[in-house]
Amino acid sequence: MSSIPADLRFTKDHEYIRATPDGIITVGITDYAQGELGDVVFLSLPKPGDPVTAHQPFGTIEAVKAVSELFSPVTGQVVEVNGALDNDPAAVNRDPYGEGWMVRLRPADAAELKGLLDAAAYKAHIGE
Repeated sequence: MSSIPADLRFTKDHEYIRATPDGIITVGITDYAQGELGDVVFLSLPKPGDPVTAHQPFGTIEAVKAVSELFSPVTGQVVEVNGALDNDPAAVNRDPYGEGWMVRLRPADAAELKGLLDAAAYKAHIGE
């Protein structure tokens, strides 16, 4: 059974969102997604300052089993990228909600966050 923290929001594409008081959101993939992918070996992520568009790819994640696109939960701008993943992509497997985060974004419209799934809805989405 996957870990689904109650304080996060989720997309149907298996990204999670952690909001902060300053309006910046942290984005990564869920425990369920990393489990389905298998061992993560490489990530291609945007650079700080890059724009992102809701429901559009912002990067890719490569695992032993497959290469998948990463989708932005909101429209906005990248403010930080987890550079530690360059040397340790397996952090996504070990700690997807902690050291395995991928990007921090400044949403253009915070109202977009209201359309994301809460933990119960995400749990139902993945059939747990």
